[in-house]
Amino acid sequence: MKIIVSGGAGFIGSHLVDELISKGMDVHILDNLVTGQIEYVNPQAHMYVVDICSEEARKIIMEVRPDAVFHLAAQADVGKSVQYPKHDADINIIGTINILEACHKAKVKKFIFASTSAVYGNLNKEILSEDEVTIPASYYGLSKLTAESYIRLFYELYRQPYTILRYANVYGPRQKPKGEGGVVSVFFDRIKNGGNINVHGDGKQTRDFIYVKDIISANLAALTYGSQETIQISTSQKTSINEILSFITDIHGIKVVRDFSAPREGDIKHSCLCNKKAQHHLKWKPIYSIEDGLKETYAFHIASESNTNKEKIYNKSIIRNRVDN
Repeated sequence: MKIIVSGGAGFIGSHLVDELISKGMDVHILDNLVTGQIEYVNPQAHMYVVDICSEEARKIIMEVRPDAVFHLAAQADVGKSVQYPKHDADINIIGTINILEACHKAKVKKFIFASTSAVYGNLNKEILSEDEVTIPASYYGLSKLTAESYIRLFYELYRQPYTILRYANVYGPRQKPKGEGGVVSVFFDRIKNGGNINVHGDGKQTRDFIYVKDIISANLAALTYGSQETIQISTSQKTSINEILSFITDIHGIKVVRDFSAPREGDIKHSCLCNKKAQHHLKWKPIYSIEDGLKETYAFHIASESNTNKEKIYNKSIIRNRVDN
């Protein structure tokens, strides 16, 4: 099977590419490397350094004619979306339309889209289903919700098959230590560098934290199941920021010092997603507990410092074989 992954050099995308290749698939990556990292790109993948909004990206899709496209490339920083809403919309809306049009012309059999729990905004509910009203509290959430609408309309007008996956808060190895979405990585990075941990708000805000390997298995399931569905990928378990810090303290073995600051504009107080639809439609359920996922992520951060220079040297030596002009 021939697959294109946009954002395949990023945190989630690089893990997805690795898994697809391990299953013998022919994988092509579209990534402009603004946030993606070349050292995480699987050497067996075909790498195109290209912007998803460009005509070049469209041409690549039409030339490769993949069986499926995983569209993960995005501007995913909530804070940046509030500060630069046009830039957010250009990437998350216009970029998605560009990829969709190319998929339609290339007769792609499945378009799988990475969406987000941010589409719901600050709904005051214990747990959210896919049928909830969507009132985004940030331009990021709004841009993802708008992209979802374009995907559904492309199916209505052109019968372009799709599955929309709304992720809970994803964490794991390779995640950059920045933004709300990367809060676990931020905490581990601060610990590694010997600094205090800054907590926005009182730390009582809760999220549905899901390990990246569970996200990858859900994406693979979407190749076969969940057509024309919008499905939440989550643990259905809520965990507070303070609880995450307690787990990290236990794993690290040394108490971490917390500095509390004001909440950030656009942040959501509580978010937990029901995963019953994913279990039914995708035949999927998460297998990682928060403790096990954090332990693997901690091990990655501890090992990454010594491995970074070695990986960069290796990847520079093979980059010419991986980047198609």
